[in-house]
Amino acid sequence: MILVDSSIWIDYFNGRLTRETDHLDTLLGTDVAATGDLILVEVLQGFRDELDFASAKRALSRLPSFDLLGSRRAERVASRYRALRTAGVTVRKTVDVVIGSFCIDESVPLLFSDRDFLPMVEHLGLVPGILPQ
Repeated sequence: MILVDSSIWIDYFNGRLTRETDHLDTLLGTDVAATGDLILVEVLQGFRDELDFASAKRALSRLPSFDLLGSRRAERVASRYRALRTAGVTVRKTVDVVIGSFCIDESVPLLFSDRDFLPMVEHLGLVPGILPQ
């Protein structure tokens, strides 16, 4: 199982051909791709057209989906955020630390194109779903 970040889904639904969206195509054929509640929010909130929204919602609802935060994980997310800051990393979005922390805690690789996850790979042990170039 590989959790797919919103950065990939957004490119995928916008028809952008990238190394990561090609990899997602492969994952979808093998039932390995998964999503999470916060990822669903980030992806679905961006649709302007109601038909596109409904189509994406239907497609994403077929995948395994996880609750990414919860009160038990919140303290670990805050500690990881602070560890990154201590290492000199500017964290732009707390939601990315939530997603990365879920993957670290559950030993689930993350497919992403958002550079904000790279410090989590370097400093926190996040496993990328495809090796960064």
